[in-house]
Amino acid sequence: MSLDLSRRQVLRVGGAGLLGMNLPGLLRAESTASIKPRAKSVIFLFQWGGPSHIDMFDRKPNAPEEYRGPLKGISTSLPGLETCEHLPETAKRMHHCTVIRTLTHKMKNHNSAGYYALSGHEPPSDDQRLRDSLDLFPAYGSIVDKLAPSRNGLPTFVAYPHVIRDGSITPGQHASFLGKAHDPLLFTDDPNSPNFKLPELSLPDGLSLDRLHRRRAMQKLVDQQAKLLETSAEVRGFDEYYDRAINMLTSDRVRKAFDLSAEPPEVRDRYGRSTYGQGCLLARRLVEAGTKFVTVYFSNTIGGRSTTEGGWDTHGFDGTRMYPIVEKYHFPRMEETFPTLLDDLSERGLLDDTLVVWMGEFGRTPKINANASRDHWPNCYSVVLAGGGVKRGFIYGKSDDKGQYPDEHPVKPEDLAATIYYLLGIDPNSEVRDKNNRPLFIGGKPVLEVIA
Repeated sequence: MSLDLSRRQVLRVGGAGLLGMNLPGLLRAESTASIKPRAKSVIFLFQWGGPSHIDMFDRKPNAPEEYRGPLKGISTSLPGLETCEHLPETAKRMHHCTVIRTLTHKMKNHNSAGYYALSGHEPPSDDQRLRDSLDLFPAYGSIVDKLAPSRNGLPTFVAYPHVIRDGSITPGQHASFLGKAHDPLLFTDDPNSPNFKLPELSLPDGLSLDRLHRRRAMQKLVDQQAKLLETSAEVRGFDEYYDRAINMLTSDRVRKAFDLSAEPPEVRDRYGRSTYGQGCLLARRLVEAGTKFVTVYFSNTIGGRSTTEGGWDTHGFDGTRMYPIVEKYHFPRMEETFPTLLDDLSERGLLDDTLVVWMGEFGRTPKINANASRDHWPNCYSVVLAGGGVKRGFIYGKSDDKGQYPDEHPVKPEDLAATIYYLLGIDPNSEVRDKNNRPLFIGGKPVLEVIA
Protein backbone atom coordinates (compact mmCIF):
# COMPACT_ATOMS: atom_id res chain seq x y z
CA MET A 1 0.00 0.00 0.00
CA SER A 2 1.30 3.47 -0.88
CA LEU A 3 2.10 5.78 2.00
CA ASP A 4 1.38 8.89 -0.07
CA LEU A 5 -1.76 9.14 2.06
CA SER A 6 -0.35 10.97 5.04
CA ARG A 7 -1.11 10.23 8.66
CA ARG A 8 -2.38 13.78 8.87
CA GLN A 9 -4.97 13.08 6.14
CA VAL A 10 -6.00 9.80 7.77
CA LEU A 11 -6.61 11.52 11.09
CA ARG A 12 -8.75 14.13 9.37
CA VAL A 13 -10.97 11.39 7.94
CA GLY A 14 -11.46 9.82 11.38
CA GLY A 15 -14.31 7.47 12.19
CA ALA A 16 -14.61 4.01 10.79
CA GLY A 17 -12.75 2.39 8.07
CA LEU A 18 -11.84 4.72 5.18
CA LEU A 19 -13.24 2.40 2.54
CA GLY A 20 -12.36 -0.66 4.57
CA MET A 21 -8.68 0.19 5.10
CA ASN A 22 -7.01 -1.07 8.23
CA LEU A 23 -6.16 2.32 9.76
CA PRO A 24 -4.08 1.07 12.71
CA GLY A 25 -2.02 -1.01 10.31
CA LEU A 26 -1.60 1.94 7.99
CA LEU A 27 -0.51 4.23 10.80
CA ARG A 28 1.97 1.67 12.15
CA ALA A 29 3.38 1.22 8.65
CA GLU A 30 3.91 4.95 8.25
CA SER A 31 5.38 5.42 11.70
CA THR A 32 8.03 2.84 10.97
CA ALA A 33 8.84 4.17 7.50
CA SER A 34 12.36 5.61 7.61
CA ILE A 35 13.55 8.68 5.76
CA LYS A 36 17.11 8.67 4.53
CA PRO A 37 19.00 11.60 6.09
CA ARG A 38 20.58 13.83 3.44
CA ALA A 39 22.01 16.28 5.96
CA LYS A 40 23.93 15.65 9.16
CA SER A 41 23.73 19.26 10.31
CA VAL A 42 21.94 22.55 9.70
CA ILE A 43 23.37 26.06 9.85
CA PHE A 44 20.42 28.41 10.16
CA LEU A 45 21.43 32.00 9.36
CA PHE A 46 18.51 34.08 10.58
CA GLN A 47 18.37 37.55 9.01
CA TRP A 48 16.39 39.43 11.65
CA GLY A 49 14.54 42.43 10.30
CA GLY A 50 13.56 41.11 6.88
CA PRO A 51 15.92 41.46 3.87
CA SER A 52 14.58 42.68 0.54
CA HIS A 53 13.89 39.71 -1.75
CA ILE A 54 13.27 41.98 -4.72
CA ASP A 55 16.72 43.58 -4.45
CA MET A 56 18.58 40.31 -3.94
CA PHE A 57 17.09 37.02 -5.18
CA ASP A 58 13.88 37.86 -7.03
CA ARG A 59 14.73 40.95 -9.02
CA LYS A 60 12.24 42.33 -11.53
CA PRO A 61 14.27 44.25 -14.12
CA ASN A 62 11.24 44.80 -16.36
CA ALA A 63 8.96 46.12 -13.63
CA PRO A 64 8.25 49.86 -13.27
CA GLU A 65 11.02 51.82 -11.56
CA GLU A 66 9.06 52.20 -8.31
CA TYR A 67 9.22 48.39 -8.01
CA ARG A 68 12.61 47.44 -9.37
CA GLY A 69 14.47 50.08 -7.34
CA PRO A 70 17.74 51.96 -7.97
CA LEU A 71 20.21 49.06 -7.88
CA LYS A 72 21.67 47.58 -11.04
CA GLY A 73 21.49 43.86 -11.61
CA ILE A 74 24.30 41.40 -12.27
CA SER A 75 24.22 37.82 -13.49
CA THR A 76 24.98 34.95 -11.13
CA SER A 77 26.39 31.45 -11.54
CA LEU A 78 22.82 30.14 -11.29
CA PRO A 79 21.22 30.47 -14.75
CA GLY A 80 18.07 32.56 -14.62
CA LEU A 81 19.00 34.28 -11.36
CA GLU A 82 20.11 37.89 -11.15
CA THR A 83 21.24 39.66 -7.99
CA CYS A 84 22.21 43.24 -7.28
CA GLU A 85 25.47 44.93 -8.16
CA HIS A 86 26.64 44.97 -4.52
CA LEU A 87 26.81 41.17 -4.23
CA PRO A 88 29.40 40.04 -6.81
CA GLU A 89 30.97 37.34 -4.60
CA THR A 90 27.59 35.97 -3.59
CA ALA A 91 26.68 35.91 -7.29
CA LYS A 92 29.65 33.63 -8.02
CA ARG A 93 28.46 30.99 -5.53
CA MET A 94 24.78 30.77 -6.39
CA HIS A 95 25.36 27.56 -8.39
CA HIS A 96 25.67 25.88 -4.97
CA CYS A 97 22.19 27.03 -3.99
CA THR A 98 18.48 26.47 -4.31
CA VAL A 99 16.39 29.65 -4.14
CA ILE A 100 12.76 29.31 -3.08
CA ARG A 101 11.08 32.48 -4.36
CA THR A 102 7.57 31.94 -3.01
CA LEU A 103 7.71 31.70 0.76
CA THR A 104 4.44 33.23 1.92
CA HIS A 105 2.43 34.01 5.04
CA LYS A 106 0.35 36.87 6.50
CA MET A 107 2.31 38.03 9.56
CA LYS A 108 3.43 41.64 9.08
CA ASN A 109 4.85 42.22 12.55
CA HIS A 110 8.38 41.18 13.46
CA ASN A 111 7.64 39.10 16.55
CA SER A 112 4.79 37.15 14.94
CA ALA A 113 6.67 36.65 11.67
CA GLY A 114 9.89 35.86 13.54
CA TYR A 115 8.20 33.17 15.61
CA TYR A 116 6.68 31.70 12.44
CA ALA A 117 10.09 31.63 10.74
CA LEU A 118 11.91 30.15 13.76
CA SER A 119 9.36 27.44 14.55
CA GLY A 120 7.46 26.71 11.34
CA HIS A 121 4.18 27.19 13.17
CA GLU A 122 1.66 29.95 12.58
CA PRO A 123 1.16 32.24 15.59
CA PRO A 124 -2.29 32.72 17.06
CA SER A 125 -2.40 36.33 15.81
CA ASP A 126 -0.36 38.95 14.00
CA ASP A 127 0.74 40.72 17.13
CA GLN A 128 3.44 43.37 17.26
CA ARG A 129 4.22 42.30 20.80
CA LEU A 130 3.63 38.56 20.62
CA ARG A 131 5.05 37.25 23.88
CA ASP A 132 6.93 34.07 24.59
CA SER A 133 4.73 31.37 26.09
CA LEU A 134 4.63 27.64 26.77
CA ASP A 135 1.58 27.60 24.50
CA LEU A 136 3.81 28.37 21.51
CA PHE A 137 5.89 25.92 19.49
CA PRO A 138 9.59 25.12 20.04
CA ALA A 139 12.52 26.13 17.87
CA TYR A 140 13.62 23.82 15.06
CA GLY A 141 16.75 22.80 16.92
CA SER A 142 14.74 21.83 20.00
CA ILE A 143 12.54 19.56 17.89
CA VAL A 144 15.69 17.99 16.46
CA ASP A 145 17.06 17.52 19.98
CA LYS A 146 13.82 15.84 21.02
CA LEU A 147 13.41 13.50 18.03
CA ALA A 148 16.98 12.93 16.78
CA PRO A 149 19.48 14.07 19.43
CA SER A 150 23.22 13.92 18.98
CA ARG A 151 24.98 10.97 20.62
CA ASN A 152 28.52 12.26 20.26
CA GLY A 153 28.95 14.42 23.37
CA LEU A 154 28.31 17.67 21.46
CA PRO A 155 25.19 19.73 22.11
CA THR A 156 22.51 18.99 19.51
CA PHE A 157 21.37 22.61 19.31
CA VAL A 158 23.49 25.75 19.71
CA ALA A 159 22.16 29.31 19.24
CA TYR A 160 23.99 32.67 19.48
CA PRO A 161 25.06 35.45 19.84
CA HIS A 162 21.77 37.21 20.61
CA VAL A 163 18.35 36.79 22.11
CA ILE A 164 16.25 38.56 19.51
CA ARG A 165 13.28 40.73 20.34
CA ASP A 166 11.07 43.51 19.06
CA GLY A 167 9.98 44.99 22.36
CA SER A 168 9.19 41.62 23.91
CA ILE A 169 11.37 38.54 23.36
CA THR A 170 10.49 36.81 20.11
CA PRO A 171 9.08 33.31 20.71
CA GLY A 172 10.52 30.29 18.92
CA GLN A 173 14.08 30.56 20.22
CA HIS A 174 14.00 27.72 22.75
CA ALA A 175 12.33 24.44 23.65
CA SER A 176 9.07 25.88 25.02
CA PHE A 177 6.77 23.06 26.22
CA LEU A 178 9.35 20.38 25.45
CA GLY A 179 11.21 21.44 28.60
CA LYS A 180 14.66 22.85 29.32
CA ALA A 181 16.35 19.57 28.49
CA HIS A 182 15.87 20.51 24.82
CA ASP A 183 16.82 24.17 25.04
CA PRO A 184 19.75 25.29 22.92
CA LEU A 185 23.16 25.90 24.34
CA LEU A 186 22.66 29.67 24.12
CA PHE A 187 25.33 32.29 24.61
CA THR A 188 25.47 36.02 23.97
CA ASP A 189 29.22 36.49 24.22
CA ASP A 190 30.75 38.15 21.15
CA PRO A 191 32.72 35.58 19.09
CA ASN A 192 34.65 38.51 17.63
CA SER A 193 36.01 39.45 21.04
CA PRO A 194 39.78 38.85 21.41
CA ASN A 195 39.08 36.99 24.65
CA PHE A 196 36.06 35.05 23.43
CA LYS A 197 35.29 31.99 25.48
CA LEU A 198 32.15 30.50 26.92
CA PRO A 199 31.71 31.00 30.66
CA GLU A 200 29.47 27.92 30.58
CA LEU A 201 32.50 25.83 29.63
CA SER A 202 34.80 27.09 32.40
CA LEU A 203 34.63 26.17 36.06
CA PRO A 204 34.46 29.15 38.46
CA ASP A 205 37.62 29.89 40.42
CA GLY A 206 37.81 27.74 43.52
CA LEU A 207 35.28 25.18 42.31
CA SER A 208 36.81 21.78 41.60
CA LEU A 209 35.21 19.11 39.47
CA ASP A 210 34.68 16.88 42.54
CA ARG A 211 32.94 19.70 44.36
CA LEU A 212 30.77 20.35 41.32
CA HIS A 213 29.65 16.72 41.27
CA ARG A 214 28.83 16.86 44.99
CA ARG A 215 26.76 19.98 44.42
CA ARG A 216 24.93 18.24 41.60
CA ALA A 217 24.14 15.21 43.76
CA MET A 218 22.69 17.49 46.45
CA GLN A 219 20.65 19.39 43.87
CA LYS A 220 19.17 16.14 42.52
CA LEU A 221 18.08 15.18 46.02
CA VAL A 222 16.34 18.53 46.51
CA ASP A 223 14.67 18.26 43.09
CA GLN A 224 13.36 14.81 43.86
CA GLN A 225 11.97 15.88 47.23
CA ALA A 226 10.22 18.91 45.74
CA LYS A 227 9.00 16.87 42.72
CA LEU A 228 9.75 19.86 40.51
CA LEU A 229 9.97 17.83 37.34
CA GLU A 230 6.47 16.55 37.83
CA THR A 231 4.69 19.74 38.87
CA SER A 232 5.98 22.50 36.63
CA ALA A 233 6.27 22.56 32.86
CA GLU A 234 8.60 25.55 33.15
CA VAL A 235 11.23 23.57 35.05
CA ARG A 236 10.69 20.21 33.38
CA GLY A 237 14.03 19.04 32.06
CA PHE A 238 16.26 20.94 34.48
CA ASP A 239 17.79 17.68 35.60
CA GLU A 240 18.91 16.73 32.10
CA TYR A 241 19.87 20.35 31.39
CA TYR A 242 22.33 20.53 34.28
CA ASP A 243 23.72 17.06 33.62
CA ARG A 244 24.40 18.09 30.04
CA ALA A 245 26.10 21.28 31.20
CA ILE A 246 28.39 19.32 33.52
CA ASN A 247 29.24 16.88 30.73
CA MET A 248 30.22 19.79 28.51
CA LEU A 249 32.36 21.30 31.24
CA THR A 250 34.44 18.14 31.24
CA SER A 251 34.56 17.62 27.45
CA ASP A 252 37.73 18.49 25.56
CA ARG A 253 35.83 17.99 22.30
CA VAL A 254 33.29 20.67 23.20
CA ARG A 255 35.94 23.14 24.34
CA LYS A 256 37.96 22.61 21.17
CA ALA A 257 34.91 23.16 18.96
CA PHE A 258 34.35 26.58 20.55
CA ASP A 259 38.01 27.61 20.42
CA LEU A 260 38.09 30.15 17.58
CA SER A 261 41.69 31.01 18.44
CA ALA A 262 42.67 27.68 16.86
CA GLU A 263 41.68 29.04 13.43
CA PRO A 264 44.44 30.60 11.28
CA PRO A 265 44.20 34.42 11.25
CA GLU A 266 43.71 34.45 7.48
CA VAL A 267 40.64 32.23 7.81
CA ARG A 268 39.18 34.50 10.45
CA ASP A 269 39.90 37.49 8.24
CA ARG A 270 38.03 35.87 5.32
CA TYR A 271 34.85 35.62 7.40
CA GLY A 272 35.22 39.23 8.51
CA ARG A 273 36.20 40.46 11.94
CA SER A 274 32.64 41.08 13.02
CA THR A 275 30.28 39.43 15.48
CA TYR A 276 28.25 37.88 12.68
CA GLY A 277 31.28 36.90 10.60
CA GLN A 278 33.02 35.10 13.45
CA GLY A 279 29.66 33.57 14.36
CA CYS A 280 29.47 32.03 10.89
CA LEU A 281 32.99 30.66 11.30
CA LEU A 282 32.04 29.20 14.68
CA ALA A 283 29.03 27.55 13.02
CA ARG A 284 31.38 25.77 10.63
CA ARG A 285 33.52 24.60 13.55
CA LEU A 286 30.48 23.31 15.41
CA VAL A 287 29.03 21.28 12.55
CA GLU A 288 32.49 19.95 11.77
CA ALA A 289 32.72 18.74 15.38
CA GLY A 290 29.26 17.14 15.22
CA THR A 291 26.62 19.66 16.35
CA LYS A 292 23.35 19.04 14.51
CA PHE A 293 21.63 22.44 14.51
CA VAL A 294 23.30 25.84 14.77
CA THR A 295 21.29 29.08 14.69
CA VAL A 296 23.25 32.27 14.07
CA TYR A 297 21.27 35.49 14.54
CA PHE A 298 22.36 38.32 12.24
CA SER A 299 21.50 40.98 14.81
CA ASN A 300 19.81 41.47 18.16
CA THR A 301 17.75 44.40 16.84
CA ILE A 302 15.48 44.64 13.82
CA GLY A 303 17.53 47.57 12.51
CA GLY A 304 16.57 51.00 11.27
CA ARG A 305 18.94 53.86 10.63
CA SER A 306 22.45 52.63 11.35
CA THR A 307 25.12 51.85 8.76
CA THR A 308 27.24 49.96 11.30
CA GLU A 309 24.86 47.60 13.13
CA GLY A 310 21.32 46.25 13.35
CA GLY A 311 19.04 44.06 11.27
CA TRP A 312 17.43 44.45 7.86
CA ASP A 313 14.42 46.59 8.88
CA THR A 314 15.09 49.66 6.79
CA HIS A 315 11.83 51.56 6.14
CA GLY A 316 13.56 54.91 5.88
CA PHE A 317 12.49 57.81 8.13
CA ASP A 318 13.77 61.05 9.66
CA GLY A 319 15.91 61.75 6.64
CA THR A 320 17.37 58.24 6.33
CA ARG A 321 16.98 56.02 3.29
CA MET A 322 17.17 52.26 2.91
CA TYR A 323 19.72 51.99 0.12
CA PRO A 324 22.63 53.95 1.65
CA ILE A 325 22.20 51.81 4.79
CA VAL A 326 22.16 48.39 3.11
CA GLU A 327 24.93 49.38 0.69
CA LYS A 328 27.29 50.40 3.52
CA TYR A 329 26.47 47.69 6.04
CA HIS A 330 24.17 44.79 5.13
CA PHE A 331 25.44 43.93 1.67
CA PRO A 332 29.14 44.07 2.68
CA ARG A 333 28.40 41.84 5.66
CA MET A 334 26.59 39.40 3.36
CA GLU A 335 29.48 39.47 0.91
CA GLU A 336 32.17 38.55 3.43
CA THR A 337 30.21 35.81 5.21
CA PHE A 338 27.87 33.83 2.97
CA PRO A 339 30.32 33.14 0.09
CA THR A 340 33.12 32.40 2.58
CA LEU A 341 30.98 29.94 4.53
CA LEU A 342 29.99 28.07 1.36
CA ASP A 343 33.61 27.97 0.18
CA ASP A 344 34.87 26.80 3.55
CA LEU A 345 32.26 24.04 3.87
CA SER A 346 32.94 22.92 0.31
CA GLU A 347 36.73 22.89 0.71
CA ARG A 348 36.43 20.78 3.87
CA GLY A 349 34.02 18.31 2.31
CA LEU A 350 31.20 19.41 4.62
CA LEU A 351 28.77 21.08 2.22
CA ASP A 352 27.18 17.88 0.93
CA ASP A 353 25.87 16.96 4.37
CA THR A 354 25.47 20.44 5.92
CA LEU A 355 22.28 22.30 5.06
CA VAL A 356 22.71 26.09 5.07
CA VAL A 357 19.48 28.08 5.41
CA TRP A 358 19.59 31.86 4.81
CA MET A 359 16.30 33.64 5.50
CA GLY A 360 14.47 36.39 7.34
CA GLU A 361 11.00 36.58 8.82
CA PHE A 362 9.60 38.25 5.68
CA GLY A 363 10.70 40.26 2.64
CA ARG A 364 10.12 43.89 1.86
CA THR A 365 7.47 45.67 -0.16
CA PRO A 366 8.00 45.36 -3.91
CA LYS A 367 6.82 48.95 -4.32
CA ILE A 368 9.18 51.52 -2.86
CA ASN A 369 7.63 53.80 -0.23
CA ALA A 370 7.64 57.59 0.06
CA ASN A 371 10.97 57.43 1.95
CA ALA A 372 12.74 55.72 -0.98
CA SER A 373 12.73 52.52 1.09
CA ARG A 374 10.74 49.31 1.49
CA ASP A 375 8.36 48.17 4.24
CA HIS A 376 7.38 44.71 5.61
CA TRP A 377 6.15 42.16 3.06
CA PRO A 378 5.29 38.57 4.10
CA ASN A 379 3.11 37.79 1.08
CA CYS A 380 6.00 36.58 -1.09
CA TYR A 381 9.73 36.47 -0.38
CA SER A 382 12.84 34.36 -0.91
CA VAL A 383 14.84 31.86 1.12
CA VAL A 384 18.22 30.48 0.07
CA LEU A 385 19.24 26.87 0.76
CA ALA A 386 22.61 25.29 0.07
CA GLY A 387 24.19 21.87 0.59
CA GLY A 388 22.67 19.21 2.80
CA GLY A 389 20.84 17.31 0.07
CA VAL A 390 19.20 20.17 -1.84
CA LYS A 391 19.66 20.71 -5.55
CA ARG A 392 22.49 22.91 -6.72
CA GLY A 393 21.71 25.75 -9.08
CA PHE A 394 17.92 25.51 -8.78
CA ILE A 395 15.05 28.00 -8.52
CA TYR A 396 11.74 26.85 -7.05
CA GLY A 397 8.53 28.83 -7.37
CA LYS A 398 7.69 31.93 -9.34
CA SER A 399 6.35 35.25 -8.15
CA ASP A 400 4.21 37.60 -10.22
CA ASP A 401 5.72 40.24 -12.48
CA LYS A 402 6.22 42.70 -9.59
CA GLY A 403 7.33 40.20 -6.91
CA GLN A 404 4.19 40.77 -4.86
CA TYR A 405 2.54 37.34 -4.69
CA PRO A 406 3.35 33.73 -5.58
CA ASP A 407 2.44 32.91 -9.16
CA GLU A 408 3.52 29.26 -9.00
CA HIS A 409 4.24 26.87 -6.11
CA PRO A 410 3.63 28.87 -2.92
CA VAL A 411 5.53 27.57 0.11
CA LYS A 412 4.34 28.12 3.68
CA PRO A 413 6.78 28.26 6.62
CA GLU A 414 5.31 24.92 7.76
CA ASP A 415 6.46 23.40 4.47
CA LEU A 416 9.95 24.83 4.80
CA ALA A 417 10.10 23.38 8.33
CA ALA A 418 9.00 19.99 6.99
CA THR A 419 11.71 20.19 4.32
CA ILE A 420 14.41 20.87 6.91
CA TYR A 421 13.25 17.95 9.05
CA TYR A 422 12.98 15.67 6.02
CA LEU A 423 16.56 16.46 4.97
CA LEU A 424 17.70 15.54 8.50
CA GLY A 425 15.86 12.22 8.21
CA ILE A 426 13.04 13.24 10.56
CA ASP A 427 9.50 12.41 9.46
CA PRO A 428 7.53 15.70 9.20
CA ASN A 429 4.44 13.74 10.28
CA SER A 430 6.06 13.09 13.65
CA GLU A 431 4.30 14.41 16.72
CA VAL A 432 5.38 16.09 19.91
CA ARG A 433 3.20 16.63 22.98
CA ASP A 434 2.35 20.09 24.26
CA LYS A 435 2.07 21.09 27.92
CA ASN A 436 -1.42 19.58 28.06
CA ASN A 437 -0.18 16.33 26.49
CA ARG A 438 -1.96 17.00 23.22
CA PRO A 439 -0.25 15.66 20.07
CA LEU A 440 1.00 18.27 17.59
CA PHE A 441 2.55 17.66 14.18
CA ILE A 442 6.02 19.16 13.79
CA GLY A 443 5.75 20.33 10.18
CA GLY A 444 3.78 20.68 6.97
CA LYS A 445 4.52 19.09 3.62
CA PRO A 446 8.18 18.88 2.53
CA VAL A 447 9.05 20.54 -0.76
CA LEU A 448 10.42 17.40 -2.38
CA GLU A 449 11.16 19.20 -5.65
CA VAL A 450 14.15 21.00 -4.09
CA ILE A 451 15.78 17.78 -2.88
CA ALA A 452 18.58 16.38 -5.03
